[in-house]
Amino acid sequence: MTAIRILVVDDSVVIRKVLSDTLSKDPDLEVVATASDGRIALAKISQLHPDVVTLDIEMPVMNGLETLAELRKLYPKLPVIIFSTLTERGASATLDALSLGASDYATKPSNIGSPAVAMEAVRAELIPKIKALCSNRSTKLKSLPPPRPAVRVRVPANRRIDIVAIGTSTGGPNALAEVLPRIPKDFPVPIVVVQHMPPIFTRMLAERLAKYSAIPVEEGGAGVVLSPGHAWIAPGNFHMTVRAGLKWSLGLNQDAPEHSCRPAVDVLFRSVAAVCHASVLGVVMTGMGSDGVLGAQSIREAGGEVIIQDEPSAVVWGMPGLVYAAGQADGVFPLDQLAAEITRRVLRTRAPRAAFTSGNNITLEPRAQ
Repeated sequence: MTAIRILVVDDSVVIRKVLSDTLSKDPDLEVVATASDGRIALAKISQLHPDVVTLDIEMPVMNGLETLAELRKLYPKLPVIIFSTLTERGASATLDALSLGASDYATKPSNIGSPAVAMEAVRAELIPKIKALCSNRSTKLKSLPPPRPAVRVRVPANRRIDIVAIGTSTGGPNALAEVLPRIPKDFPVPIVVVQHMPPIFTRMLAERLAKYSAIPVEEGGAGVVLSPGHAWIAPGNFHMTVRAGLKWSLGLNQDAPEHSCRPAVDVLFRSVAAVCHASVLGVVMTGMGSDGVLGAQSIREAGGEVIIQDEPSAVVWGMPGLVYAAGQADGVFPLDQLAAEITRRVLRTRAPRAAFTSGNNITLEPRAQ
């Protein structure tokens, strides 16, 4: 396979050098050019046809958001990774970029003054994302074994779903923006979510999702009691669990990362399986890596159900694809059908109610605060 061709766009000479030097050391990657602003970048894309673009946000002449908006008109499928700062302003701009069609994001190294530290940070975070987004150039998941049946416990005939647990990563913010706003206001169970994101980002993501959702969406907090028709997103740098008690509540911890992630989907899924047993619906959506596979197995072995996002609608079919390959999926659905399917399964054993509309024709507007 030929090397993945990368265009690096950043107004900082130091960042361009760190990125170019680090990425070029990987034999599977080739930095074909750099650009210091958006206009230069757009010209080089038309000349060089890169496989992926890393894009800074704050630049002169044409900033990253302006560049991305124009780029998406011309190259709707070209993978773009936003390179942003770990700040309130950087998080807000990154979420804007994701809503404009950015494929993923990576945070800039905090210690640019130390080239070795900066290069290791880039190597650890950015390179796997580039390879995952360009996986359709190679074999994708063809090397995986075919799906196999999983061992299931006997599911009680009167089993009902009392909690929904969602796990997602790359492409997840936009996927959640498709699903949570289409959950009805009178949804009868709580929703707990792990989205792989750093601190600040998760809080701002929850705030944005809340503006467009009929149900409240908040960042999770230690000791919060779960209530129906409410969604909580795990805070960055904390694992989130569901704890037993007179009423289910949230727990937070900073135990070791799993799959290099904190929060991790497996941690949440294991906890809901242990506490809520057969009354869990697990949902695994777009994302790179294998986080969620073992957790999905725990849910199903406890008698719960797991559904996943399908490959065509996923930015990266790593997490849901591996759940599928492991034989741990009870259903595979396009992104625009997930909210309806979640609601259908939750309402299945409850009193009849008015038919739920999937919301495919809904125009999302901020809800009244």
